[in-house]
Amino acid sequence: MKITKQCYVEYIISTPINYTCTNLADHLDDISHDAINDYLRREKHTAHTL
Repeated sequence: MKITKQCYVEYIISTPINYTCTNLADHLDDISHDAINDYLRREKHTAHTL
């Protein structure tokens, strides 16, 4: 599985607190904290684009 913008946005919308890479990784199969961190560094999301 690969982290996508849609997956990340759904996580942000559904999580009222604890917006961490570790928390997201805990809820996704086969995705590590490092993979999410790399994705967020590579994809420069702003509030407008999300």
